Amino acid sequence: MSVLGALALAGCSADKPEPLSPLAPGAASRSVSATSGRYILASNGKFSKDLAAQVAALGGTLESVHAGAGIAVVSGISDAAATKLSAISGVNEVQPNAEFSLDNPVATIDADASDVAADATISSVANPAGASRYSWQWNMRDINASAAWSAGKLGDPGVTVAILDTGIDYDDPDLNGLVDLSRSKSFIALDDAITATYFPTRNKINDYNGHGTNVAAQVSSKAAVHAGVTSKTTLIGVKVLDATGHGSLDAVLNGVLWAADHGADVANMSLGGGFAKAGNGRYVSLINRVFNYANRQGMLVVVAAGNEEEDLDHNGNMLKTYCDQPHVVCVSAVGPTTPTGNPDEFSFYSNYGRSAISVAGPGGNGGDVVSMWPYGSGNWSYVWSYCAKQRLVLDANNNVLGYAGCQAGNRVSGFAGTSQATPHVAGLAALLVAEKGHGNPAAIKAAIQKSADDLGQPGTDPFYGRGRINVAKALGL
Repeated sequence: MSVLGALALAGCSADKPEPLSPLAPGAASRSVSATSGRYILASNGKFSKDLAAQVAALGGTLESVHAGAGIAVVSGISDAAATKLSAISGVNEVQPNAEFSLDNPVATIDADASDVAADATISSVANPAGASRYSWQWNMRDINASAAWSAGKLGDPGVTVAILDTGIDYDDPDLNGLVDLSRSKSFIALDDAITATYFPTRNKINDYNGHGTNVAAQVSSKAAVHAGVTSKTTLIGVKVLDATGHGSLDAVLNGVLWAADHGADVANMSLGGGFAKAGNGRYVSLINRVFNYANRQGMLVVVAAGNEEEDLDHNGNMLKTYCDQPHVVCVSAVGPTTPTGNPDEFSFYSNYGRSAISVAGPGGNGGDVVSMWPYGSGNWSYVWSYCAKQRLVLDANNNVLGYAGCQAGNRVSGFAGTSQATPHVAGLAALLVAEKGHGNPAAIKAAIQKSADDLGQPGTDPFYGRGRINVAKALGL
């Protein structure tokens, strides 16, 4: 089993795209104007009944309204017309949409899995440690997940985790049957156009990037090739990032609300990177509204700390993650730099901060020493999953060039980042919901923190928070 290519050449963009059929360049492109003219409105009580008509009179379209959170999204509004939105009855805040991108600290790598592809349908749901590539999963061993599996703590299909990400390759051998497509949702027009053009029989949460599939598989996996923290937890895909890893605030907010309204007990947001504040943090109140609503609905939100090596307690007028929001679990990353190294070494790229970080999880790490890992030669510890079969290569204008090489279903992908640390915590949260019951996110957060292995300063450490999660200890094993 060998890693395909050196790290510098191993990212998605380095794969020679294999044409789709029919190939229709430009059919699913995204123009700049498609994301301009979008504004998020907040209500001081409730929106006017004729909000849609008043927005239309200004030349725009009312795209969505969520009365419970007091949030609405409008599009097609000119800068001049936007100044008049605040005069509409019930509107007390108007903010332009914000965009952001994933900030992976190292390129994704792929490895061949042809030798297990024929047997990939042989899952290990009852014994995730029996997954064919479990030997690669330093991450699951680090958090003592196998002790929970041995005790029969495999998750409950009645517990749901929403994956707010690039989508999910929902029928790969590790995920097939775990994703509830009836409750899944895409908020990404670019990807919806790709689906309609090239994959019209696929669900709209189909993953054209791979990031979301990797994240989902850490939470729940049937353990054919790689184990997840759980093997029975139900997932729902909420697509808020496009095939290029770009997203927008309105999609994220609507995604959180969708998950909260569709029975998610936990929402995983591996969206570190975020955006900069403007003025006095004009987006903060909008995000608070949505996260507070999710909390009232009984949903725990688990978020990535981000990969910029920043102290979140001293980053000035910046909001690069969602860690500043109330009620969330904010996750930093750990990982070994050599195969026999300390798996709890703080990941050099991870953001940190005593008041920001709740706990740490295994996200991978990199160093100067090139070693022989179970998956090949390199200097990074990765978190592995199946490679999304419809992962695509796009050009600079978001035209689809072709497949990125995973369409045969015989490749696996390694990622690293706080994005990967976060779903380990979401998986633990799902196990705790199965034990403690639904609708009490504060109790689940407290149990996660209380049971973490203290790796740094007593109390709350700026790097590890309350410590690196310990699945067995959290379940009283």
